[in-house]
Amino acid sequence: MVPKKSFQTLLIGIALWISLFFGVGQYSTIAAPIASTKPIALERLQPPSEDFAKLELEVDHFLKSIPAGYFTVANPEGLKDLLENSQTVLVDVRERSEYQSGHIPSAINIPLRTLTQNLDQIPQDQSVVLYCSTGYRSAMGVMTLHLLGYENVKGFPPSFAGWKSAGEAIVK
Repeated sequence: MVPKKSFQTLLIGIALWISLFFGVGQYSTIAAPIASTKPIALERLQPPSEDFAKLELEVDHFLKSIPAGYFTVANPEGLKDLLENSQTVLVDVRERSEYQSGHIPSAINIPLRTLTQNLDQIPQDQSVVLYCSTGYRSAMGVMTLHLLGYENVKGFPPSFAGWKSAGEAIVK
């Protein structure tokens, strides 16, 4: 069983990673709450411990020291340049049906839910860029691959929606 403190630390790290990923660039994605007719039951949370507050400060300091765009390709022009001038592998982590309805040229499809079963398709010695529809799944994929030892993995926060709205080519 995972100790409670380690589990909280892991959750904070994941939340901060996703926040960092989406907080950069003009194509940031913000989720709107889903309307519900039923009231939400909220449990009372205990105030964070002193250790928790200390950890939060340290993580915040670390994240602020990371250069902007470190794990991302911020815009369609940057992705086009990367694809034209390097041997970057572009991975669409959307579901197969989404991929088939339209995708960025040269992208291979590995749905996020099968990412770890298809690591043989993702080279560790080349640049890799992940994208999805809105950036959420690609952020999880980038984090997963980094945790598995992939060092040259970035996400494309504008994702397919940003690529399409920029008027770039789409393969159907």
